[in-house]
Amino acid sequence: MIHCRIITPEGVYKELDTPIINIRTIEGARGILSNHVPVVTMLDIGKMETEENGVRQIYAVAGGLFYFRDNRAEILTDAIENSMDIDEFRAKKAKERAERRLNSADPNVDIKRAELALQKAMNRLNVKGIR
Repeated sequence: MIHCRIITPEGVYKELDTPIINIRTIEGARGILSNHVPVVTMLDIGKMETEENGVRQIYAVAGGLFYFRDNRAEILTDAIENSMDIDEFRAKKAKERAERRLNSADPNVDIKRAELALQKAMNRLNVKGIR
């Protein structure tokens, strides 16, 4: 088993034990099983899957850092949400706001920030199972 600790700027989001962590890194998808070689990598905006108490759990991760060694994983991220906790209405509104900013003629719009907001909103909707 892998002991995983997820930390956000607000503190420890969750600690869990799982036989597998599937996560999206900047190099692509990774599957981590017990006794995997040590890993330190940057996380991409994407989904994370675990198995907790025999039940598959899916999370929307807003990027961050993943560290694994000696069957202990730490995830440092600005934001993470379990698929069951994602507010569909809120995620759709965030997507619409980001799209409006990207399509705006306003020269003061931070395009990179708007693109990241859109990517995060779309990831949350995807993890929730909404296209």
